[in-house]
Amino acid sequence: MSKNLSVTIAGVTMKNPVTVASGTFGSGMEYGEFVDLNRLGAVTTKGVANVPWEGNPTPRIAETKSGMLNAIGLQNPGLETFKSRDIPFLRQYDTRIIVNVCGRSKEDYVDAVEQLAQTPADLLEINISCPNVKHGGIAFGQDPKMAEEITAAVKRVAKQPIIMKLSPNVTDITEMARAVEAGGADAVSLINTITGMKIDINRRTFAVANKTGGLSGPAIKPVAVRMVYQVAQAIGLPIIGMGGISCAEDALEFIMAGATAVAVGTANFVNPNTTIEVIEGIERYMDKYGVQDIRELIGCVK
Repeated sequence: MSKNLSVTIAGVTMKNPVTVASGTFGSGMEYGEFVDLNRLGAVTTKGVANVPWEGNPTPRIAETKSGMLNAIGLQNPGLETFKSRDIPFLRQYDTRIIVNVCGRSKEDYVDAVEQLAQTPADLLEINISCPNVKHGGIAFGQDPKMAEEITAAVKRVAKQPIIMKLSPNVTDITEMARAVEAGGADAVSLINTITGMKIDINRRTFAVANKTGGLSGPAIKPVAVRMVYQVAQAIGLPIIGMGGISCAEDALEFIMAGATAVAVGTANFVNPNTTIEVIEGIERYMDKYGVQDIRELIGCVK
């Protein structure tokens, strides 16, 4: 009897539960010669805004033990280029398209989501870790009221289901999850990067020009698994879990904690084939333990 690895998020079925984390895979063009994109459940694009963003000054990346810091600043060419270049590229493949959306104001998000309405994107992932320029730079995802408000605003104009990407840089992740659920989110993804800092002791300055950056990689996985579990107990929405996944065992932890799907991020920089190895590893696990349907594993640890 064949195994079923397919999962459904907000009415959209993925052939397997594995995608990539936004910002670690471009739109797949850079990885196409290494990875068969047809084998992925979905490709999640790098963040795109309604207008081009220049990003932060360099240096913008620093290695850390068991991870990396990045302060790219969501550099992107804007939606016009994205729609004419990236979407047609992804349409060549038999995989779902998840477009990550960023913005500096509620109006930015709404404009971007409206522009994406007529594209073949399957799902929209809304990055609410962006600084809200109209509220002193606090991230949308650090204030429950703002998170609910931006979710509701985007949901009103969206034609695709909305995934709200939650920031871990909060006191209570479940409060944020409940807020976006109240705003009408169709799903959530977590975690985004954890704010960190590294000092270059030889140059006696910050390792990245922005002073702080987002910490990702294996170092954050235990925190991410804990937060996915907490959110799974707090809300009724599907979850895409991410944060330090580098092998099938990591992915299965997230799934057993309550994630319907998982996203591989930093590991793509080390081994471009990580996503395929994760899919194959999940299949081997299911064979070993006689699991016929991946859904038997979702949230099985209570």
